[in-house]
Amino acid sequence: MICFAWFRHRHREPLDVRPFDLLCLTVAVVLAVHAPHMPAWLSLALAATLAARWWQRRRYGGRAPIALKIPLVALLSGAVIFHYGNLFGREPGAALAVGLLVLKLLETETTRDARVGAAFSCFALMSALLFDQGMVATVLVALGLLPALATLRALEPAHAATPLPRELLPALGLLGASLPLALLAFLFVPRLSTPLWGAPNTGQTRTGLSEDMSPGDFTELLVDDRPAMRVTFDGVLPPPSQRYFRAYVMWNYDGRRWSHLGTGGAPGEVEHGSVLTSYTVSLEATGQRILPALDVPVEAPDQARLSSDHEVLSASPVNATLTYSLRSASSYRLEPQLDERERRRGLRLPAGFNPRTLALAQRWRTEFGNNDKAIVQTALKLFHDGGFSYTLAPAPLGRDAVDDFLFSTHEGFCEHYSSAFTVLMRAAGIPARVVTGYQGGYWNELGSYLLVRQSDAHAWSEVWLPGEGWQRVDPTAAVRPERVDLGAAAAAAQESAGWSPGQWWLGMRNQWDVVNRWWNQGVIGFDTLRQHGLLTPFGLHDTDPGMLGLLLAVGGSLFAALGLLWAMWKRPANDPVRTSMQLLERRLAALGVVRRHSEGPQHFFIRATRALPTHRAELEVLMRTYLELRYAYDEPPAELLKNFRQAARDFRPRRMVK
Repeated sequence: MICFAWFRHRHREPLDVRPFDLLCLTVAVVLAVHAPHMPAWLSLALAATLAARWWQRRRYGGRAPIALKIPLVALLSGAVIFHYGNLFGREPGAALAVGLLVLKLLETETTRDARVGAAFSCFALMSALLFDQGMVATVLVALGLLPALATLRALEPAHAATPLPRELLPALGLLGASLPLALLAFLFVPRLSTPLWGAPNTGQTRTGLSEDMSPGDFTELLVDDRPAMRVTFDGVLPPPSQRYFRAYVMWNYDGRRWSHLGTGGAPGEVEHGSVLTSYTVSLEATGQRILPALDVPVEAPDQARLSSDHEVLSASPVNATLTYSLRSASSYRLEPQLDERERRRGLRLPAGFNPRTLALAQRWRTEFGNNDKAIVQTALKLFHDGGFSYTLAPAPLGRDAVDDFLFSTHEGFCEHYSSAFTVLMRAAGIPARVVTGYQGGYWNELGSYLLVRQSDAHAWSEVWLPGEGWQRVDPTAAVRPERVDLGAAAAAAQESAGWSPGQWWLGMRNQWDVVNRWWNQGVIGFDTLRQHGLLTPFGLHDTDPGMLGLLLAVGGSLFAALGLLWAMWKRPANDPVRTSMQLLERRLAALGVVRRHSEGPQHFFIRATRALPTHRAELEVLMRTYLELRYAYDEPPAELLKNFRQAARDFRPRRMVK
């Protein structure tokens, strides 16, 4: 009963300054980790609320009035609903949780409040992994636990305040000590084949490539450095001129936008030689069914199919990193025979758009007659010699976008050139279509794979020539050949400044991707199938949940035993408190008060006061001092320790009462 009353009093006593400061730091870290996927105005508002509460408690103390808390909670809920449309789902749920955590500080005044806040901070911190499970994000989340652990440690009874770095160091030690147990749990806790909830993973399913395209759509994508896929080749790495990864084939054009026609029908005929390129693609999550493939794929991987335009389509959207193997032909004839329906589709143009472009193409047809190749070369020469420039910040285009581009602005990037070239070809009577995907990539020597980033997104054209079928034509390469060799951003930088800045940084970034690839394969990609094959090198080809549980129990027991041995080995050889206590025990034992093996110090001192009533006051002081030194401090104050040692030496019991 006394212990319960002390516990209740302890949790109701006012919170010291240091634990509250550490709790504010913990909440600030949680807010910083979640800020990238929260609206900026909400993050700033919560940060301002956090700072105001910290200042208010430092200046005046006490809880915020309930008349302020209730409107703030209602305002937070309304803001989340206003931005996201509801309170349910990953993004609105995370925003609401972080907001409530910040508002919890308004009523944090006791030890119990601080413990609740620290525990909820850990939960909110872990929820950030729902948005990004990359290595950097995981390390940041782990380090974000340090102020939470320091807060809990600062709430211990009689904890002496130390400088902030000293507060975080023990928490860092605790975090490091937990890593072996975390590794055991990662390897041996049985994994579910499906997640516990079905929240859409929109935060990791953005690729930039879509089923339609208009000039200017790729602007943000071309400066996006996130990896799109990693490709390993079974043989020789293809040269840059052959690193075209086909995604969407677009037929429909409405005067502004190109769109994907559909995926029905059998794959078109493709004639190729015996030399094929075999490779494996590790595709990042896109949320789409399209699987980029080296131009042109001759077969589909498992759980996928080829469309009529030789697009590779997965059976389901790619919501997690997907690995698939393919074979492609770099020398081919795609659909050498074109039926009348597809010919009409490849020549269709909307009426009333781009009259100057149509007139130019018809003049070429009159000049070159049936020589389609000459028309293609003339169009490429126009781009090469006509004063066109490659830039990621082109001038805006009007209703007749192709006319404006060809005869006025003369600047743009791959979308502009492929769109204008395809319109020219159709206007000249040559079937043509737009293809989007990726081109180029960085060959990582250390990891022996081709790293393709979102900034390598590209658009080119395909024209149908008699006897040759669909042939790839890249008009952007006619304007800026460096786009094929260097990539979009580097080519634009050379065009604008004459050199590409930061090449050393780009090289370091691309080399670092080896670590990201290892993380994706070894950590994020460690699924149920890989867990069941974990012990294959040891002759166990299918590790069932029972075996995993046994391994987890054995590993946990070994970890606990090692921890116990370490704690025993690390016990200080010279414990002045224990040495002084042993002196007291020897002197009391000489008078017949022998401490039993199972007897606690408090019970021992109480029994000694009964046996030696003349020394009651002295023994009670020694008992209180010993209990405070042993249980109230991590590092006992030097002055208190000195006093106890002196009192133990001065204690001289004279007789025992029976």
